[in-house]
Amino acid sequence: MKFAYRFSNLYGAVYRQGNLSFSKDGNNVISPIGNRVSVFDLKNNSSETLPFSTVKNITCVGLSPDGGLAIVVDEDGAAQIISLITRAVLQHFHFHKPVSSIRFSPDGRKLVVTKENVALLYHAPGKHREYNALVLDKTYYGPYDETTCIDWTTDSKCFAVGSKDMSTWVFGAERWANLIYYSLGGHKDLVVGCFFEKESLDLYTVSQDGALCVWESDTEPSGLVLTKKVAEKEEEKESSLEEGEEAEEGGSRAQVIRGKADIRKSSSVSSRHFFNKEGEFNNLTCASFHKDTHILVTGFASGVFHLHELPEFNLIHSLSISDQRISSVVMNCSGDWIGFGCSGMGQLLVWEWQSESYVFKQQGHFNNMASLAYSPDGQYIVTGGDDGKVKVWNTNSGLCFVTFTEHTSSITHVTFTSSGFVIVSASLDGTVRAYDLHRYRNFRTFTSPRPVQFSSLAVDFSGELVSAGAQDSFEIFIWSMQTGRLLEVLAGHAGPVSSLCFSPVQSILASASWDKTVRIWDMIDSWQTKETLPLPADGLAVSYRPDGQELAVATLDGEISFWVPQDATQTGSIAGRHDLVMGRKESEKITAKQSAKGKSFTALCYSADGASILAGGQSRFVCIYNVKEQILMKKFEVSCNLSFDAMEEFLDRRKMTEFGSLALVDEGAGDGDGVQLSLPGVRKGDMSSRHFKPEIRVSSLRFSPTGRSWAATTTEGLLVYSLDGSMIFDPYDLDLDVTPASVRRQLRLKEWTSAIVLAFRLNEHALTQEVLETVPHKEIPVVCGSLPDVYVEKLLFFLAGCLEKSAHLQFYLSWAQNLLLLHGQKLKNRSGAILPTIQSLQKTFNPQPTLLSHNPPLEFP
Repeated sequence: MKFAYRFSNLYGAVYRQGNLSFSKDGNNVISPIGNRVSVFDLKNNSSETLPFSTVKNITCVGLSPDGGLAIVVDEDGAAQIISLITRAVLQHFHFHKPVSSIRFSPDGRKLVVTKENVALLYHAPGKHREYNALVLDKTYYGPYDETTCIDWTTDSKCFAVGSKDMSTWVFGAERWANLIYYSLGGHKDLVVGCFFEKESLDLYTVSQDGALCVWESDTEPSGLVLTKKVAEKEEEKESSLEEGEEAEEGGSRAQVIRGKADIRKSSSVSSRHFFNKEGEFNNLTCASFHKDTHILVTGFASGVFHLHELPEFNLIHSLSISDQRISSVVMNCSGDWIGFGCSGMGQLLVWEWQSESYVFKQQGHFNNMASLAYSPDGQYIVTGGDDGKVKVWNTNSGLCFVTFTEHTSSITHVTFTSSGFVIVSASLDGTVRAYDLHRYRNFRTFTSPRPVQFSSLAVDFSGELVSAGAQDSFEIFIWSMQTGRLLEVLAGHAGPVSSLCFSPVQSILASASWDKTVRIWDMIDSWQTKETLPLPADGLAVSYRPDGQELAVATLDGEISFWVPQDATQTGSIAGRHDLVMGRKESEKITAKQSAKGKSFTALCYSADGASILAGGQSRFVCIYNVKEQILMKKFEVSCNLSFDAMEEFLDRRKMTEFGSLALVDEGAGDGDGVQLSLPGVRKGDMSSRHFKPEIRVSSLRFSPTGRSWAATTTEGLLVYSLDGSMIFDPYDLDLDVTPASVRRQLRLKEWTSAIVLAFRLNEHALTQEVLETVPHKEIPVVCGSLPDVYVEKLLFFLAGCLEKSAHLQFYLSWAQNLLLLHGQKLKNRSGAILPTIQSLQKTFNPQPTLLSHNPPLEFP
């Protein structure tokens, strides 16, 4: 169970594309992120990424009215039915075409899916016990172009579908005698949104050119009647009706048939409104309507959003949230909060329009992540990206609480000092910056005598020396953290310095370079080279073991070599090229097996006990090796998203055209929303724009100081794998007499020590917690003293986990204090093995900044 790490969370990305959704209670935002789905809890300020993934990026999400089910559909039309309660995939389904939108009916019995110019009506899953979860009921044809949006009436009798052919179609969900379908025209651009009034057939339609049409109907929804065949079936089921009731039904039917003519006559535009009144053309990109409060929210390509009250079209707010287009907008059930998604910047915002304040504001790295580092207590993760931003994430909530934007170019490396309150970052802009987590400011900037690009960074264990390696001058610069002065420039490498690492126990610096050497520098003895380690290929990454007695180096030939730095002797090596399993790119004409021959590991990290090493590189796999045995223990596939490049294994002749590979053929224009003046002769968009698929890779890896989790910066974002999130039954020394009943029997007999031992042998968290909280407070010292040695470490680790979540702080702190006082000397002799547990306790003891406990999770500039 030591390597049973499972996907835990995804940081660094909050929104990519698709539609946002609020949960039934309105407190959670459900956002698609690539091929995964994240749930952001606005009340508890936390985020959770669901443990499933689709084959390609998710384009639309449909949420059931009761909030229990979600249907996610990717770019190819492959769908998954997800239980939001158990976080499990219930069924896979394929629509065989890209799906534009999906919507459940308000009663939860029907489901409409639109693809191309067709609307498909399904029986919603979960309402009936049937073999197939999705059963097709009807297929509706009407629009001539692709469909864009769906909306249902309040009573689930009809639904409307908007299209790119500038028309809106109203269909009946049942076989109504006086409404089969109806087409509404009047717009001059594609329809972005269509919305029914509450308990009415009145309709609002919004088009991309900023026009709002109001359609009124004289017929009420209660005036719709079923056709004769359907009505006869219904009458057979209800044959016990009285004659008076039948007469009333006949009268209402005659009245509705007259309404059939009325609905055709009255379905006309009663009023038309325009958003672009000042003549500034600005595309309307998304819209949402709240039926109870009659508020319409519209988002535009310039980052502006409007709030209007309908049907009078009174302007409530007009605000700008960014300079990028708003891709998705949604209102919660109460109508108080509005969620916005901006795909260009990777932003997710929740705005409370009545108080005019942000409830939630998060933004991920909109370019690739380059580096990450854990704080010494494992409470925070800092990341640096190609967008020049340094972000700090809380590992408990999964949210970013501060962003530093002082760098002007890509960040190559970030790290924490040993105190945990200072972050240091290196960038290609020629500066190394230090940030204070108490005041959230850049308090120190380190520069070189002449401009260079820093590609690596390291800080010594005391936090006094800061070193950075240059990729163009081949030098290593040493600064003092206290004074900010340049202390020394270390020269000797004949190639770019790719990686730096300080020894955890003394002031010795190891530097790996492309000149096929690793140099060991003594920071105390005149900054001289202590040893030079020859490598078989270019050095890419170097890492010290936590005790400082071993050095691991990754080279360009795909090998990991291990050295004793004191006497410069090599103790072993691992050939990891076959473990990378690199996929071929779309533009390459070789297989993945041949492509992997030129790949290598670019990131290394030792585990907390030093027995294992984590390695990743230009591949979708992360490998864990046993250092002593030098064998592969486990491989983790960080992504299965085919929307990324370098994921395919074999050549596909179906993607070869007469002009070459389909990936190299330019398909033409982008969306053109940011183009003011297009090129002469261009009908749509900017013909100079290019589209590319990002390549999957792992740029940085780190083990948590507690040893219970590890994180990797990938093209997808910051992936966290943990042992704690997985439900694994791992009993210890189990026999037939160890049962929950026997544990509770010992509790009734007040045999506290025996009950604790039996609970740990079963290894069930809830039972162990029940036993501990049953022990009287005054009996804790006696129980701790009589506890066998093998269970002391288990109990300490259990207490570390309880202190993070439980409200009984004093009670669990008493357990921890008595264990450490009574068994401190024995634990000291096993300090190496128990180090992760002690660090996990330390993580709980350290106070968090007041910013996290009192303010909502906003990002600070």
